[in-house]
Amino acid sequence: MNIVQTPHAPAAIGPYAQGVIVSNMLYTSGQIALRPDGSLNDGDVVEQTRQVLANLQAIIEAAGGRMQQVIKTTVFLKNLDDFTAMNQVYGEVFGTHTPARSTVQVAKLPRDVLVEIEAIVALG
Repeated sequence: MNIVQTPHAPAAIGPYAQGVIVSNMLYTSGQIALRPDGSLNDGDVVEQTRQVLANLQAIIEAAGGRMQQVIKTTVFLKNLDDFTAMNQVYGEVFGTHTPARSTVQVAKLPRDVLVEIEAIVALG
């Protein structure tokens, strides 16, 4: 098991890693709209989704991967009414690459953000 750490994504705010590699698979921790300096991007769901996906990309690249190697994501939304806006940004970032995905509404997210996303990536 290898731990992934990068200064280009926010440091973990608890006892967990940004990502873990096991047998050429990267499992990221859920990313919220924290900037790499730890400040909160408290914009709307579009801005927060952009920040979350930038954080995920930084972790994936630190592990030697690319966004096109993501095979599964889980999206946690504070409000499913934000699905269309989140989905538009998600689609812009992933383009024609369409990993499997689950999207759920949750009662509350860390720092009261609007969206959190985690990913599983097939490296190599």
